[in-house]
Amino acid sequence: MNFSTIPPWNAQGVLPPVNPASPVSVDRSPYLVPLADLILQYGTSPDRQAILKGLLGFRQALHQAGLVHGFQWLNGSFLEHIESIESRPPKDIDVVTFYHPPLNITEESLVSQNPRLFNAELTKEDYRVDAHFVQLDPQNTNSQDLEYLIELTTYWYSVWSHRRDYLWKGYLQIELAPDEDSSALENLLTIKP
Repeated sequence: MNFSTIPPWNAQGVLPPVNPASPVSVDRSPYLVPLADLILQYGTSPDRQAILKGLLGFRQALHQAGLVHGFQWLNGSFLEHIESIESRPPKDIDVVTFYHPPLNITEESLVSQNPRLFNAELTKEDYRVDAHFVQLDPQNTNSQDLEYLIELTTYWYSVWSHRRDYLWKGYLQIELAPDEDSSALENLLTIKP
């Protein structure tokens, strides 16, 4: 796994979608970064710290549900310099969780056993996370299921590569595994905004 450094916001207050010094390189969005770097770079205000605590709580709930393999794409106003762009703090963080389900558990049973976790309105309320999910292991390995997986991934990439005003922007990717979560929480609790 090769981690990137989170690039600084560009002049428009967003993450650059590509490395401006090498625009066709693989150094581009989504930038794969350690969870600790996310905490250290974006935990700069009480509002942002509250959102990060919510994200860590959301991840803990995912891990308790057995979702520990996969990755998450992070985006939204949280990753923008929204305080400068729109003169307001971020309200939440947008997250797409790409996950491998626990062995011998169907998507239906996973959702029925964790209804609050898979309800977008409730995850915003509980964790300040605008949550979306993409299962990486299709129920069947037929071409239709694989095409649907590609379609969903392409959808999220295309939606998240731009602001609503059509400005190109980047976003981040973190691993779903819980390895870094406890140290990330410790880092968050020591940051002085």
